[in-house]
Amino acid sequence: MIQTQKAESNMQKAACLLPTAYSLLLGFLVTVSCPLLQAGPAQAADINPVRYVAPNGLTVLVLEQHALPIVQVHALVKTGSVQDPPGKAGLANLVASLLDEGTATRSATQLAEQIEFVGGQLVVKGGDDFTTASVKVLKKDQELGVSLLADILLRPSFPEKELRRVRSQIVGEMQSEKDDPGTIAAKAFNQLVFAGHPYRWPVNGTEATLASVTRKDVQQFYGREYLPNQTILTIVGDITVEQAKTLAAIYFGTWKQAPPQPRVTTPAAPVTQPVVKLIQKELSQATIMLGHQGISRTNQDFYAVTVMNYILGAGGFSSRLMNSIRDNQGLAYGVGSTFDANLMPGSFMVSLQTRNETANQAIAGVLTELNGMRDAPVTDEELADAKAYLMGSFPLRLDTTGKLAEVLSQVELYGLGMDYFTRYPSWIEKVTKEDVLRVAKQYLNPTNYALVVVANQAKAQVKPTANATVAK
Repeated sequence: MIQTQKAESNMQKAACLLPTAYSLLLGFLVTVSCPLLQAGPAQAADINPVRYVAPNGLTVLVLEQHALPIVQVHALVKTGSVQDPPGKAGLANLVASLLDEGTATRSATQLAEQIEFVGGQLVVKGGDDFTTASVKVLKKDQELGVSLLADILLRPSFPEKELRRVRSQIVGEMQSEKDDPGTIAAKAFNQLVFAGHPYRWPVNGTEATLASVTRKDVQQFYGREYLPNQTILTIVGDITVEQAKTLAAIYFGTWKQAPPQPRVTTPAAPVTQPVVKLIQKELSQATIMLGHQGISRTNQDFYAVTVMNYILGAGGFSSRLMNSIRDNQGLAYGVGSTFDANLMPGSFMVSLQTRNETANQAIAGVLTELNGMRDAPVTDEELADAKAYLMGSFPLRLDTTGKLAEVLSQVELYGLGMDYFTRYPSWIEKVTKEDVLRVAKQYLNPTNYALVVVANQAKAQVKPTANATVAK
């Protein structure tokens, strides 16, 4: 089975437009929208992986979990849509989408049949900063699982027929997205916040850029980006360290390393004045996204921002945005805020849906709450509730080998240290009201922001501020 993160990414960016339960889930998943707040099947104190680097530069993490006879092997390759060449947006995602569509030793049908026969899962996802490929099998099938994963990573063949089919499928999904106001708004929002930066493009690219991608482009991208010294291999489950080392050596030991390509490390330029994009759609409700550049995952204020954002809009019914926009003013069913914390600073975004006629009131209400976070300290109760939820729910997310393998890979990617699981509660606990106020002043900007409104514009009558630029 193959998944590509392009659909998942678009769905997440629009999630705050959906009812509150999903808005809360998204706002907290990254809380600053980072997958690192998910985890796997153990108490934090039990998460002590063995880490080593193979002779070819492959970083390997092994965590024994013997409660269930399941083995999860997760490969994180440090390449994604940020590495797409100019005019080729969507190339990295297309490469990821083709990994299990045929190899030098197995056809796409054989790959699918072999993993299905043992009741396993083989999943590939493309993203902005990295690509993941993972396999989940029963303990008795662990060697088959590792061999399948190694095959698609080391020996993909990229058949021309499959390239055309997969590209057509992705383009079809893009066309269906044209009717989704959340996806429309998210794409426009990213173009404003990340103007001139790779983050501005959807992971799956555009119809025009995908049309220009050739099989040679796919092969060249794979050849320069898929390297063992650019990969983190995480093995979690009912397997010993020695067994894992043996399998890694047998199936990944022949993967040849090479010098990695230069990486984009410069953040996008911040928005310096209000920039507004009004998109006409015959809809009864206005879809609104407002925000600006946020923080990276390695920002030293990540945990203070996590607490602050929970109070602002990621805390569901206990958040200020929900209390003001929904409960007090009755303008929306759900509203939330997210910080998308990536290798480079991602976006901060507030999103909601409201009646066309109340769009201006809702926008004003959002700006009022942003100013309120900056103007005065949060209450003792707000701080205590946020900390209690963030710390108390953390162990509850240690529930599957898949999630644990994913989070371990990202802990390694971001250099958070393998004591992340035991130290997380203390990092949250030490956040003070002064910290929350400080990061609100530093990372919330109700003066310079991007605003996208997808609505029946004749009814919404959105009124940009006098100094705003209205984007075409």
